[in-house]
Amino acid sequence: MGCAISGSGVTPRSAESRNTEDEAPARLTPDHIQLIKESWRVIQEDIAKVGIIMFVRLFETHPECKDVFFLFRDVEDLERLRTSRELRAHGLRVMSFIEKSVARLDQLERLETLARELGKSHFRYNAPPKYYGYVGTEFICAVRPVLKDRWTDELEQAWKTLFQYVTGIMKDSYLEEERSQHKHTPTPSRERPDKTNTAI
Repeated sequence: MGCAISGSGVTPRSAESRNTEDEAPARLTPDHIQLIKESWRVIQEDIAKVGIIMFVRLFETHPECKDVFFLFRDVEDLERLRTSRELRAHGLRVMSFIEKSVARLDQLERLETLARELGKSHFRYNAPPKYYGYVGTEFICAVRPVLKDRWTDELEQAWKTLFQYVTGIMKDSYLEEERSQHKHTPTPSRERPDKTNTAI
């Protein structure tokens, strides 16, 4: 179906921030940026609808994702989700983030800052990185019918690359927060070394 996220290349992010097991970070080319901006003009006309479709599809294809969302955790009826004000509001928040991302495509440092902040907030909400790629996949599946004959393989690759770029930064930021939390968690007293008995 062509819904998987799989961009590739290089970014202004430092290589040290990536885990060695990860693939190379995504590279957004000028062609990608132009295609994304042009298609966004059409997508934003149906922004609320796309947000709802994206999340209903996400919960259909990956029901385990609902565990991250307190409000939707116990909702089994997908029709009820389609009419949920809370889901609409969350979908609009995500679409707003995508809109801000598109607006920063000519200033990747600002886009990186935005994605880092989102990664940190996802750590606070306990929304782990394993779910991030699913949102891009479902976004692509939701916007394809909106764009109709404007949809091309090149446009799909451009959006995949943007989502891979953003989710890679979010993941790094989430893991940095996680490491930082572990550093600042005090060691239980029984595991602390006995400072009174340090003579050799």
